[in-house]
Amino acid sequence: MFNFFSNPHNVLHLSSRVLGLGLTLLLIGIYGAYLYNGHLPIVALVSMHAMTIIGPTLLKIGYVMRLLAQHRLATHHFCAVA
Repeated sequence: MFNFFSNPHNVLHLSSRVLGLGLTLLLIGIYGAYLYNGHLPIVALVSMHAMTIIGPTLLKIGYVMRLLAQHRLATHHFCAVA
């Protein structure tokens, strides 16, 4: 598992998926919790509100993962050239 995270390319691809998932959860949560006018069961409504919290959290985690991977790629590339 640590080998996976030691490769910055793997982390970069994973960060893209985490960012996409976070954005999807956020948009679905906003639509279901605030924009949908129909009746939803309470469990679905609570889930939609939870998505509006989990989605931005995943966006932040994915963004930090992307920054770290890009930094490691730039540092690794610089060391390989020098």
